[in-house]
Amino acid sequence: MASAFLAIGGALAALATVIALFFWRYWGLTRDRLFVFFAAAFALMGLNWASLAALDPASEARPYLYLLRLGAFVLIAIAIVDKNRRAG
Repeated sequence: MASAFLAIGGALAALATVIALFFWRYWGLTRDRLFVFFAAAFALMGLNWASLAALDPASEARPYLYLLRLGAFVLIAIAIVDKNRRAG
């Protein structure tokens, strides 16, 4: 069971990192700050998944790792608000 979660967590971390790289590439093409925020958010998600997969499921530090996910969602919200304020 633990090895399955390790594999799934590793795959999720890798995919989130690939998505972050795509957003970084789109930022390079457009210079739109929205893509920087999204790249940072998905990098945090990748770090979150990698950390969760690497830690022992019974570790007491494990719930604190969800703060990375919270930070990612806050970055996405900031990106949306920033994009809407600049459009007006």
